[in-house]
Amino acid sequence: MGFRLPGIGNTKRSLTRSLSASKTLDIPKGYFAVYVGESQKKRFVIPISYLNEPMFRDLLSRAEEEFGYNHPMGGITIPCSERTFLDLTCRLTV
Repeated sequence: MGFRLPGIGNTKRSLTRSLSASKTLDIPKGYFAVYVGESQKKRFVIPISYLNEPMFRDLLSRAEEEFGYNHPMGGITIPCSERTFLDLTCRLTV
């Protein structure tokens, strides 16, 4: 029996930026789509396990304050820069 240690390599594999035009068909089970960016939104497919992380929940609270529950792009829109989002997700365990 082996153990896997989470690391940046695993995080980069689990955090996949989706470039596909399809909005729901390319999301694997256990993941969900978020849109991140200040002016131009980029779509990321991230693991549902991020919902257990306090830092990510704080980001979602800010999204709720700014956008409420109306997300016109079809996924959750997070009001932060792409760099901030990537810095935060690199610190999260998968």
